[in-house]
Amino acid sequence: MNESTSRTTGGPPRASGGGRSGEATAGGPLPAAPAPAGDLTVDAAALARHTAEGERLLAHLPSAPERTEAETRRAGALHEDCRAARHAFLARHADAVYDTLTADRSRRPRLAELAAEAAVRFPGLVPDASRMAEERTRVQAHKEGREIDQGIFFGALLRSPSAGAHLIESMLRPAPGSAARLAEFRSSDRLELDAVLLERRGGAAHVTFRNAHCLNAEDTRLIADLETAVDVVLLDDRIRVGVLRGGPVDHPRHAGKRVFSAGINLKELRAGAIPFVGFLLGRELGYVNKMARGLLDDDPFGAVTKPWVGVVDSFAIGGGMQLLLVLDRVIAEEGAFLSLPAADEGIVPGLGNLRLTRLTGARTARQIILSGRRIHTDEPAAALLVDEVVPTAGLDEAAERAVHDLAGPAVAANRAMLIHAEEPLDLLRGYLAEFAVVQARRIHSPDVLAKAERHWARSRSTAGPTAVEGAPG
Repeated sequence: MNESTSRTTGGPPRASGGGRSGEATAGGPLPAAPAPAGDLTVDAAALARHTAEGERLLAHLPSAPERTEAETRRAGALHEDCRAARHAFLARHADAVYDTLTADRSRRPRLAELAAEAAVRFPGLVPDASRMAEERTRVQAHKEGREIDQGIFFGALLRSPSAGAHLIESMLRPAPGSAARLAEFRSSDRLELDAVLLERRGGAAHVTFRNAHCLNAEDTRLIADLETAVDVVLLDDRIRVGVLRGGPVDHPRHAGKRVFSAGINLKELRAGAIPFVGFLLGRELGYVNKMARGLLDDDPFGAVTKPWVGVVDSFAIGGGMQLLLVLDRVIAEEGAFLSLPAADEGIVPGLGNLRLTRLTGARTARQIILSGRRIHTDEPAAALLVDEVVPTAGLDEAAERAVHDLAGPAVAANRAMLIHAEEPLDLLRGYLAEFAVVQARRIHSPDVLAKAERHWARSRSTAGPTAVEGAPG
């Protein structure tokens, strides 16, 4: 899948693939899609015909890993022609499409459900279940890049002030199954999930990451468990403060030691197991945004929000550092460091580009995001991101003090007002609209694929347990 290196915004891609006249044969160009006329039914039918013809022509080519350079260019041109048609259709009909999928916004489907329904109701707009199932059988470098089409879809919805706001609010509601887990937690003050342990200690809920085999790196399992845990913390009225901390890990260089997080699991990315909808976009609209903005449930007074404390052992890399940007108190171990190496890896570090500048200022943020600068706890810049640096033995006591400080009845209301001032909903929505399009392309871009392969090869040659984002050693 070839990507235009000059495209960095969410606008429609330029048509590619040569001329547009003549019959579409197996080796000929895809005829131009008619410009949307403004009628949803008519334009949807035209889009379906155009993308179906694109798929027919694509089917004449070998699968991605077996294509010649010329065949790869042809596949890229076919995809880009269809994507231009999707952009044009959504530019006219994003609100109408969303209203159709949500029964005039009386329903609140989550991202995956919304995409699945769109594939059925508007054929060719997003990849259907069979095409996504086929994609999941392939390593990242061998995929067709159909998640780019999902990025176009969600980018258009989020670009709409009304549809985008409704979608963000829908994703702030409890995830399926969270209510049942709340009952389990209330009965024992403990909830063991596959990758997360949740424990109540007085008015605090301690959330411990337990992805020990990969330095507590984020994968789909951890993302799902963290959303459940955050839901439970916010739903339980006995809890006043949430505490995040990484558990002990298995890595040979850190065996038995606590690590906050090593960021995205690059081995899983290389294997094609980091989905765009369920992970890269779902993470930002799911548990991270719930920690920042609170949980929308049936409370008539709005979102339920609570303060959060982070305890950083060893390091917080990538997604781990992104989490610190929405916390109310950050305590770090002496000798720990923070970093956002996503630019070096070739991807966008979530909402780090939006949130980091207001903490560090523009110049330091650029050094961290664009140049990979690490912030160590013994340098002055650490004070912009960390509230307290203490010896390892003092971390538990420092966390208890932070919980006590943040447990006051007015804290939740004031942190909610801070979020309204610092990150208004429209600011968040606008960023996410561009992020959806850009990130979907980045995870299928040649430089990212090549780097993921190199990380994977290095982890195999050194007999390491996995490859994770920017992890030391």
